[in-house]
Amino acid sequence: MQSMWKQPLGALGSTHSPEHTLAGIRGLEQIGCELLRFSVPDLQSAELLGELASRTDLPLVADIHFDHRLALRCLDFPIAKIRINPGNIGRADKVEELVRKAEDKEVALRVGVNAGSLPKRLRREKNVARAMVRAAEEELSLLERLGYDRVIFSLKAADVETTVEANLLFAESHEYPLHIGVTEAGPLVQGTVKNTLAIARLLENGVGDTVRVSLSDSPENEIIAARSILQNLGFRAFGPEVISCPTCGRTAFDVTGFLEKVQPFMRRIHKNITVAIMGCPVNGPGEAKRADLGITGSENQVVIFKKGKIIRRESADHAIEAFKEELEKF
Repeated sequence: MQSMWKQPLGALGSTHSPEHTLAGIRGLEQIGCELLRFSVPDLQSAELLGELASRTDLPLVADIHFDHRLALRCLDFPIAKIRINPGNIGRADKVEELVRKAEDKEVALRVGVNAGSLPKRLRREKNVARAMVRAAEEELSLLERLGYDRVIFSLKAADVETTVEANLLFAESHEYPLHIGVTEAGPLVQGTVKNTLAIARLLENGVGDTVRVSLSDSPENEIIAARSILQNLGFRAFGPEVISCPTCGRTAFDVTGFLEKVQPFMRRIHKNITVAIMGCPVNGPGEAKRADLGITGSENQVVIFKKGKIIRRESADHAIEAFKEELEKF
């Protein structure tokens, strides 16, 4: 699972200092981020990314456009991967210089093909998915001539159908690993829906090696969404699976408020359990029979269940503390 750092890499002592960024990296790592990409628009950013890479175990990726010298500088540090777009690094000799240094450092390249930034000669193609595959293949041809195969490809569009079609077409003819997701997918809800549809279809067809849920939202929510997609598809298990009711006029327990307060805690639990948080006694006990741990309430009291059996009654004021105590026992 991947995400991308959303802020600029600033100077030491600023709000975007290495210390500030490292704290953010640690937080993302705790909730399951396995690879984090950074934009590198200038030499200062390359230097700062290099410092970060030297101070964290989380693999960091340098996102490079136009200036191959920035990629070369990043390769002086323990960077895990360099990401480039087809054609925008420049002449073949510049690509070769990058490849030779990446080869020497044993660093992978990611070739990222986006429907919105295709090479000019391919922008008039009626079938955008096929144009994306052609862009990937042109870059692949150059890399193969240079004898370099430590490459992962991504083919992303802002819509589900183009993204799925492009990845399936590429996978039919090539065995290189694919990083999948929908780019420019939109805000939290719409973007999560688009990414879920595309990622699920591709994974169920055996296509996809790494994923990112790209959102106009925080990196944390990108990772949370990716975790949920992979866990519900049965590909990965990350921790508690939450069952919670949508609430209605019978709701006597503040499900939404309770979730907001306990979810950050639950994300740091790596035990594969099911947790039920229900709004009233109608469905609460029934759902809790299937859950490893459940809670519901009415008026000023909450009831905590374990496999359907009541294990604890508490006042509403102590609900969060009591529930965390029971979670910790797992």
